[in-house]
Amino acid sequence: MVSPESPAKLYCSYALNIILTAAVIALSVALSGKKLQVQCLRIVSPESPAKLYCCYAVIAVLAAAVIALSVALSERPVNKTCGPCHTTCPRDWVGFGSKCFYFSEDLRSWTFSQTSCMAQEAHLARFDSLEELNFLKRHKGDSDHWIDLYRESPEHSWRWTNNTEYNNLVPIRGEGECVYLSDNGISSGRGYTYRKWICSKPQLSFTRASGF
Repeated sequence: MVSPESPAKLYCSYALNIILTAAVIALSVALSGKKLQVQCLRIVSPESPAKLYCCYAVIAVLAAAVIALSVALSERPVNKTCGPCHTTCPRDWVGFGSKCFYFSEDLRSWTFSQTSCMAQEAHLARFDSLEELNFLKRHKGDSDHWIDLYRESPEHSWRWTNNTEYNNLVPIRGEGECVYLSDNGISSGRGYTYRKWICSKPQLSFTRASGF
């Protein structure tokens, strides 16, 4: 059986409507001929011409039913089980683009901050564009916040914790090993310093079911 949301079933319905409509038209034309009218009268009742009017009434009802069915089917969407996909963020998280961000109120070290994010199935915040970075700077308030960038030593390059090298979209100030957002932009410091932090993770997606 074809599923309700399958386009093939809708096409089959349209084809059936066309066939039924053609049959009704053909029957109407046939009955309009005098010779076939006489034959119909003989078959139904030679003595009662009113029976012929009943035939026309049945044809009219069938035609109206076909038209009503066609209109009803044309107004039905092809996909009946799935609505549009929606995205959402957990409580106390802020959505931007395809990500959710959490701005902490506590102060912790860079390592503890990363652990806290991981406990929420996230990681310290990463940004992929200037728009995301500006969003984080606007929402962080006046406090410094740890983000995901780090390096092993001043001789090493900056990397995200997923081992992706930082593309130097914005220069990082300071001589530390861990990066945080400050009022001056992006700075680095010692990981044991207590600061607030920002977590990020992809937005949750779900599909809203719709009834028939």
